[in-house]
Amino acid sequence: MIREGEPGTEFAYRADTKRLAYEVSGAPDGHPVFLMHGTPGSRKGPKPRGIVLYRLGVKLITYDRPGYGDSDRFEGRDVADAARDVEAIAEHLGLARFAVVGRSGGGPHALACAADPTLRHRVTRVAVLVGFAPANASELDWFAGMNTDNVQGFGAGRSDTPAIVEEIRRRAQRASEDPRLLLDELTTQMTAADRRVIRDPALRRMLTDTFADALRAGPYGWIDDVLALRRDWKFDLGLIDSSATKVRLWHGAEDTFAPVSHTRWLASRIPGAELEVQAGAAHFDAVEELPRILSWLTTDDAAVHQDLLIGARFGQ
Repeated sequence: MIREGEPGTEFAYRADTKRLAYEVSGAPDGHPVFLMHGTPGSRKGPKPRGIVLYRLGVKLITYDRPGYGDSDRFEGRDVADAARDVEAIAEHLGLARFAVVGRSGGGPHALACAADPTLRHRVTRVAVLVGFAPANASELDWFAGMNTDNVQGFGAGRSDTPAIVEEIRRRAQRASEDPRLLLDELTTQMTAADRRVIRDPALRRMLTDTFADALRAGPYGWIDDVLALRRDWKFDLGLIDSSATKVRLWHGAEDTFAPVSHTRWLASRIPGAELEVQAGAAHFDAVEELPRILSWLTTDDAAVHQDLLIGARFGQ
């Protein structure tokens, strides 16, 4: 559903004919950047206002991962498969080179693009905000420091996939009936840092709208995301050449949705990756960090002039 005043939805088709819904906002001739949404999420997810993207010179591309929103489901997809999504949309838009940024559950999918043997030479830079490490990461307690809701949602203690799927179905059903319930549940699990960010009415409205869009076609995108994140990602982090494609990892030190230990682990496995851990910040601070990260993705100077950040916080 396209709402008045929002960018129009376009469709691209993968080689397997699966349909992908995407939107383009910001500067038409700007530097193209793909933004990979969180879990659950959609192309409508939080992003800087259009005027900020113009000032930054960013052409922002967001899309629904398969099973979310208006994109066809691809049951059994792996994290690595996100490279085929981005490749299809890039071809449809005629983009030779582009940057990629992923937030939360979108982080691993962004890294997949930088590691993909076919696509990685087209990725100029990649950034991950509050991302996850692989579930089979050696020397990492994956659930340590994670809040109870996410521990349960990612199936800790469950070896059977049907039980994980049923838990997500239950949550998705409640969220589809009233998306505010999902946000209310998340709020009970937040640190004070996250509650500070979530108090913003514009962000709350954007998150509930995002959940509603994500789950309109059912819980399938959410289910497939969780299962993909919990099994082998099917790509090698060692294939990311940070000398050719710079990598920046950002995390809030107080994050309990995706603990900072995940990003520290990723930094230790991607040689040359830039690691930034912000004290006093948590999971949803990543939304406020996005304008600065977009500047880094598209320029040699990571600094963002203050006038670019006016009105940058949330919304179209």
